Amino acid sequence: MDRKGEGMVTVTIHGEQRQVEKGTTYETIVSEYQKEYEDTIAVVAVNGKIRELFKRVTKDCTIEFFTLRDDVGHKTYVRTATMLFLKSVHDLFGAEAARESCVEFTIGRGMYVNMFGKVPVTAQSAGRIMDRMHELSEKKAPFMKQSYPLEDALQLFRENGMEDKVSLFHYRMSSSVNIYEIEGYYDYYYGFMLPNAGYVKWFDVVPYEKGFMLVLPTRSNPTSVETFAESRKLFETMEKAHDWGRTAGIETVGDLNDQICSGSVSDLILVQEAEQERKIGEIAKDIVGREGVKFVMIAGPSSSGKTSFSHRLSIQLRTLGKIPRPIALDNYFVNRELTPRDENGDYNFECLEAIDVKLFNEDMVKLLAGERVELPRFNFKTGQREYHGDFMQLGESDILVLEGIHGLNEKMSYALPEESKYKIYISALTTLNIDGHNRIPTTDGRLIRRMVRDARTRGASARRTIQMWHSVRRGEEENIFPFQEGADAMFNSALIYELAMLKTFAEPLLFQIPREAPEYYEAKRLLKFLSYFLSVPSESLPNNSICREFVGGSCFNV
Repeated sequence: MDRKGEGMVTVTIHGEQRQVEKGTTYETIVSEYQKEYEDTIAVVAVNGKIRELFKRVTKDCTIEFFTLRDDVGHKTYVRTATMLFLKSVHDLFGAEAARESCVEFTIGRGMYVNMFGKVPVTAQSAGRIMDRMHELSEKKAPFMKQSYPLEDALQLFRENGMEDKVSLFHYRMSSSVNIYEIEGYYDYYYGFMLPNAGYVKWFDVVPYEKGFMLVLPTRSNPTSVETFAESRKLFETMEKAHDWGRTAGIETVGDLNDQICSGSVSDLILVQEAEQERKIGEIAKDIVGREGVKFVMIAGPSSSGKTSFSHRLSIQLRTLGKIPRPIALDNYFVNRELTPRDENGDYNFECLEAIDVKLFNEDMVKLLAGERVELPRFNFKTGQREYHGDFMQLGESDILVLEGIHGLNEKMSYALPEESKYKIYISALTTLNIDGHNRIPTTDGRLIRRMVRDARTRGASARRTIQMWHSVRRGEEENIFPFQEGADAMFNSALIYELAMLKTFAEPLLFQIPREAPEYYEAKRLLKFLSYFLSVPSESLPNNSICREFVGGSCFNV
């Protein structure tokens, strides 16, 4: 194509070609198309590679837009809002307060930032931080990105007291490090940033425990902030896991890599496995100590290790004189022709209506009354419920262990007396951080778990697992998370070392995703994420470990 001038390049957008001046920022190009999109455009893909909007076009290219409603766009908003929060803490309470702050985990819509006593945790402090964030947003303070040679970056981190980042990059083979800066405040972030603070318009800051909840919009509703809803049991479970990591001296990936290099990771594995077994034993004692409990209901999101947990809990119950009897709630699926469909016309196996709740309650009430009941078995190939003479009758020491997505929902077991039920919520609640300001989302840990297991047990590609993940997450939001606080016990199945072990299995799967696939962007992000970890071989993993459910070699039928 003829050029209008030597300083012009051709860009293709929505299948149409146009000429733009070389050096034009992507933000300038985006501004001409923003009116065509309901949501704010956050980043662009240039020839299949994600670029930030402050970057400039340098050659002929094809450009694709991603908004705040897209996964990569939403993550970019969260990351930018986090740095804006810490910049505001820096300006109001000093460099040490920002440096020592730790972005630990999310509770509902809130991201918990532990201040460790460096900032007064009051409504007044929260208001001041919000005001400063709004000031920076209104003036559209720019985020600047600069690539530093590795040694220069390490020197900058040392000068600013960021030892967690020094430790992290001690194990990186890259020759350079991208560092972000906003009005004299420097920080490292794993991922992309918005071009200026003006994009961060929706947020709330709520004082909570030893820090603040930074409340941000969701992907599905990116232009509003919901009121923070407390989940006390979940918070306490997450905090205990963080405290355990601090006691073990492993709070960040750099700390874990140090442990791996020291040759003592086998001891770490044994210690944490023992800690999990101790907690499972405590839950078993609590169950037995409650008179009248006959139904143990276990529920949790995908890849939480529910099956391995139920086996280990059953063993602990047996040591206390009980006889656990497993029942899979999946056997109570309605026949395929009665299964509800979602808005896309696909079967919705995760909604409560996909279960024959009435039959389940009738059978359980009969069992509780001491009657002999023939239990169904669902044939997943034919999509029909069948009976094969699987009779059951409860004895005095028998306890039913039921595992299924709706175990915590009262509508699932409406006919059973409350005192006969003991509910357990299990999830892989990752509390290890990349560094103090870069948390690891619990969903990333579960996604990598599922990817490895799906490939091993179902022959499914990583691309397929990523493709399904949004639908899986939506089912969890609707059917599991709203009921988690009603659990009698919460169990965190995450292992502090597991991502270093899963890395060996996950990386080859992710590299198989082709560049032209929509899932490529997520695969590339996960590959970068895994590159922070040194590998840990699975040989030293006990055969009853929950991690074995994913990497293989479990002594249980999982």
